[in-house]
Parts: sequence; C-alpha cells; structure tokens
Amino acid sequence: MANINTIQTFDLTGKVVLITGGYGYLGKAAVESLTYHGAKVYVLGRSEKKFSDAFAENDQKEKSIFFQQCDVAKTASISGAFRSIYEKEKKIDVLINNAFYLSGQDPLNMTDSDWETGIDGTLNSVFRCIRECIPYLEKGKSSRIINVSSMYGVVAPDFDVYKDFPEMLNPPHYGAAKAGVVQLSKYYAAYLGEKGITVNTVIPGPFPSETVQKKEKFISMLKSRTLLKRIGKPEELAGAFIYLASEASGYMTGQSLIVDGGWTVE
Repeated sequence: MANINTIQTFDLTGKVVLITGGYGYLGKAAVESLTYHGAKVYVLGRSEKKFSDAFAENDQKEKSIFFQQCDVAKTASISGAFRSIYEKEKKIDVLINNAFYLSGQDPLNMTDSDWETGIDGTLNSVFRCIRECIPYLEKGKSSRIINVSSMYGVVAPDFDVYKDFPEMLNPPHYGAAKAGVVQLSKYYAAYLGEKGITVNTVIPGPFPSETVQKKEKFISMLKSRTLLKRIGKPEELAGAFIYLASEASGYMTGQSLIVDGGWTVE
C-alpha cells in the first residue's frame, strides 16, 4: 500500500482544465486556484479583452492560463474550441461548465423569448458543452466534468430579501434551468460512470459581485439569511473546484457540493 504522504491528492500538475465563464467574478478565482495547484487552464469565452483585463496582473498567465475563443450558444464554436485545445494539448482532463446567459427578469412580464433565452443559456449550453467534450474526455484517465448550478436550483428565493430590491430579484427561468443542471449532472454521471468519467455539481450560495456589494442594505439582507451571517468570498468557492478536479474526489460522482454559508439548510 502506498504511503499516504506520497499521494498528492489535490495536485493538478499536468492536468488540462477547460472552464467556460472563467473571467467573471467567481470564475477568475477558480482559474487562479486551479493554476496554483498546477493545472494548465483554458478560459473559454467570447471576449479576449475581458480575459486579458481579468488576468492582467497574474504572473502565471503566460505559462498556465490561456484564452480560447468560444461561444457556448453555438455548437460549432464549442466543437471548434475543444478540437483546437485537444490538437495543442493531446488531451482534455477536466471540463468546468460555469458560463451562462439570459434575458428578462420579471416573473409576470417575462416574454416567451426571454424564457427560451434563459433556458438555453443556463441549461442547454451546459448540455452542448458536455456532449461535445465527451469524445475527448473518454480518451483520458480520471476525466472530470464539473457543472455549476445555484442555490436557487435547490430552493426557491426568499422573496423577503428582495422586497426592497426588485431589480435584484432572481428570475424564474434561472432557477428552473439551474435545477436542470443538477439533474443533467446525475444523468451523465450514470451514463459515463463505466468509462471512469465523474460528473458533479458545484452549487454556490450568496457570492454577490463587487458591484452588487455596494448595495449595503441588500448585502445585509443576504448576510442575515445565511447561518454564518456573511456573504461568500470567491476563494471559498474555488476550493470546491480543486476537490472535484483532483484525485481526492475520484470516488465521487453524481453529487452536489453546496457552498452557501448554510442558506439552504433552513
């Protein structure tokens, strides 16, 4: 039996990780943590400028963080991005589906088009990425798919929190689609299990962006709703991705890691 001290379970050295939505508020922290643990990370997105701005001060960028043009709304773009990365690296170890897009917010006045856009950008886009990446993941060992849901894919919003902040209200199609992401993960975990590919879900709680944090009363309401009485820090979510991308989670699949300060307990 190997000495446990020689097993670097959280070491991602040599791993090629793809992440959509990797230059946003939470995605950036995940990318930086992944590279800290040794991974080579490809950030898939539409804007190279946003990528450059996000990682301008990261001294690891040139050797471990790369931009790959990709529009998750388009199958051809996704397929081309994966093919390009595989041709360069000869492997893809981990796919993290973090990106989403939607339109519309008002539960009463949302149009059919808004609904369809939200479902497409939050659920269908994840399906497209999984489908297109499977042929590459099948060729590897210990391949991983990590999907990002939301606490609102598990519980309904506490509307009292948003009573004085209607502009911040979480829209209905977002939660519905994020619930779908949880089930999609379970489906593919079962489908891909015999191939050794794990599929799990990260479920973030209240991690408001720096812009939203300027709304002090709203943030106070979010804090009061958690058991820890505070909002989350991006680096506190990043650890979930390290665990699920690493050998430490090798026997975990079809599961959800909820990182929400205890919001969904009550």
